[in-house]
Amino acid sequence: MKLGRVIGRVTLSRTIPSLQGGRFLVISPFGREQYAMGLDGPPRLGPDPSLVVYDNLGGAVGQVIGYVEGREAAQPFDQPTPVDAINVALADELFYRPWTG
Repeated sequence: MKLGRVIGRVTLSRTIPSLQGGRFLVISPFGREQYAMGLDGPPRLGPDPSLVVYDNLGGAVGQVIGYVEGREAAQPFDQPTPVDAINVALADELFYRPWTG
């Protein structure tokens, strides 16, 4: 699971039946510097790409979510579904202390 901040939503005019009931969010994946800032830090802006994530948990713009990518993202669906990333958690708190060795 990875973390990212929701920075927008995608609006669709049509969708396949297996995706009804959810929506798509645009997220900015967390980098190392975001973990140090915690949940209150700003989203990462720069050359790194944003990601579109399927959401049926109700993530909102500005919220930090946990997501998975790849084949695991399609596992919750009964039928094969064209989803590459899915929201699996809504983060309430983040504690981070880097390992110093």
